[in-house]
Amino acid sequence: MTRLILFNKPYGVLTQFTDREGRAVLADYIPLKGVYPAGRLDRDSEGLLLLTDNGKLAHRLTHPKKHTWKTYWAQVEGSITNSDLDPLRKGIVLKDGPTLPARTRVIAEPELWPRDPPVRYRASIPTSWVEIRIQEGRNRQVRRMTAAIGFPTLRLVRVAVGDWRLSGLQPGQWKQIPCKMKP
Repeated sequence: MTRLILFNKPYGVLTQFTDREGRAVLADYIPLKGVYPAGRLDRDSEGLLLLTDNGKLAHRLTHPKKHTWKTYWAQVEGSITNSDLDPLRKGIVLKDGPTLPARTRVIAEPELWPRDPPVRYRASIPTSWVEIRIQEGRNRQVRRMTAAIGFPTLRLVRVAVGDWRLSGLQPGQWKQIPCKMKP
């Protein structure tokens, strides 16, 4: 039976099981053998990370040609409007090429756990929250996309991959779920 693990990756944790520099890794939270991340989340990003023991399933979840939607909530610097997001909806050109069109919208500040360390606060600069859904997964893509339209990302939380959501998991918590996808 295929194992599928949903993990709420805390800020500062690497999406690997070992690190020569002694930084926080998946093994500090998940005591299971034989499961591997299906995709990555940057060390300074938080939220849903899927792990599986099935390489075909991991490929299906991560390969750009499979078009798996990944949903992020991003706290950005500045007062963003829905029209500011139009370039992302059309696809923008980054240094590594054009992005596919994203599904985006401004959202109210979500109820999330406090981040440790907290996001920097500057009284003179407001922040906003956006939901960004993409089908790609390039290195630091969401951060680069928001910066390209003039709204740097301060906090980034992945809340869904395909049909799987964080489902109330707190940072560092994980659960194994029945795999509904055939490998």
